[in-house]
Amino acid sequence: MMENFYITTAIDYVNGAPHIGHAYEKIYTDILFRHFKKRVKECFFLTGTDEHGIKIQKTAHAAGITPKELCDINSNKFKEAWALLDIGYSKFIRTTNDYHKKIVQDIFEKLLENGDIYKHSYTGLYCSGCETFLNAKDLDEEGKCPIHGKKPETVSEENYFFRLTKYKEKIISHIKNNPGFILPEFRANEVLNQLENIEDISVSRAKSSVEWGIEVKSDPSQVIYVWIDALSNYITALGYSVEGNHDDNFKKFWPANFHIIGKDILKFHSIYWIAILMALGVELPKSIYAHGWITIDKNKMSKSTGNVISPSTVMEAYELKTPDALRYFMATAAVNGKDGNYSDIDFKEKVNADLANNMGNLLNRSLNMLVKYFDGEIKEEFIKDNELNSKAKNVIEEVQTFFDKCDISSAANSIIGLVDEANKYVNDTAPWSLAKEGKMDECGMVLYNVLNLMVKIALLIEPYCPNIAQSMANQLKFDINLEYTEITSNMIKPGMLITKDEIVPVFLRLDSEFATNKK
Repeated sequence: MMENFYITTAIDYVNGAPHIGHAYEKIYTDILFRHFKKRVKECFFLTGTDEHGIKIQKTAHAAGITPKELCDINSNKFKEAWALLDIGYSKFIRTTNDYHKKIVQDIFEKLLENGDIYKHSYTGLYCSGCETFLNAKDLDEEGKCPIHGKKPETVSEENYFFRLTKYKEKIISHIKNNPGFILPEFRANEVLNQLENIEDISVSRAKSSVEWGIEVKSDPSQVIYVWIDALSNYITALGYSVEGNHDDNFKKFWPANFHIIGKDILKFHSIYWIAILMALGVELPKSIYAHGWITIDKNKMSKSTGNVISPSTVMEAYELKTPDALRYFMATAAVNGKDGNYSDIDFKEKVNADLANNMGNLLNRSLNMLVKYFDGEIKEEFIKDNELNSKAKNVIEEVQTFFDKCDISSAANSIIGLVDEANKYVNDTAPWSLAKEGKMDECGMVLYNVLNLMVKIALLIEPYCPNIAQSMANQLKFDINLEYTEITSNMIKPGMLITKDEIVPVFLRLDSEFATNKK
């Protein structure tokens, strides 16, 4: 068992408001965080916003406000969105925080002092969307950036460069010798191919070109570029110090167990960030997980096509009081590391099938039968070892294995598979028929077995659906914050469990008149 656990998201660029793609990564990370809280002594979850660069400078100027004012407005929008989605981060970092800026300046000076950074005049193709210089081979057939669909501009500047090529072989060796370093593992070859043609990278911009950034301490004519500024947030947030007198959080939580990022920035994390850490002599993160993109009705999200969806839009459209349905759908929308898709039809069908018809209905009818036949009481003679206990034990182990690889969609499938087993068990044993035949002890045993299993299902589903899981826990009378080591064969003890008035549906179908508050 791990003593401590540290997980991070990419920090979001505040040039616009959060959309469902941003939400996907934060939900993904929050689910991992909540799961590991049941297995690890102490956990830390970092997210935040990336707030420097030319795009913010231009957008703020066009809006007639300062870059800081724009950052304040949009950073708050991200915080509000994550609160709406029950994202329980430990810390929210902003790259305009004073402590971050100071440490970034210190990091730059140390790399400069060590000879890992040098000044160089350069003419290159600069993509403002990527905030990076591109090589001609990186462009599509029309000479455009393949991600942003725009031609890069030719920029000539004297900037500081980081000796990325110096660390090429060390990075290759680390990737090859550590199969779980890049997840999913099929992404590793992609990174190794990118490493073949890497060049030193610009880590500053002339202040005459980009005013909105952190100044180089020893050369105020330059501002520190995104690769040292934004990427360093993972250690500045913990209190890293170039002198070695780190804060307690850095000592406790670094190295990160997982950096959760989008596939489009894998190169920057698995090559640029790793080289910077090597140059600083800082231990490398244990794993970098690259998720896919979320499309809308099979089309890439784009402002120009007008198909950008915010998480609040979905919740408002379905009048959702909690974000559990959206969290669950997003977690299962994509196969491990691949692209996923959101559509209203898929969303409604998926959550109705799994959360309402399958899991919710199973709990509701089982509790109602317990009240109908036994006045809501669990009797001692109902409690005997059964096949569902061994199946639950196997699924708990399977789910943990999936989470160790950040594969939350497969883990969710295993959990719902266990719900399917329970439904099949109820249909095969037919407790209503047993009661009709007067076989009350057998009927009671069936109901106990199912409800006892529902305790374990609730604990497993809690990272995805914390509010639904809490409702299940309230009715089954257990602590939803139990750790996996506290799960035993028989979780429900003899005695009064529930009354009729305490039974409530944990999730209503999205097309239910009760769910939509329509008469």
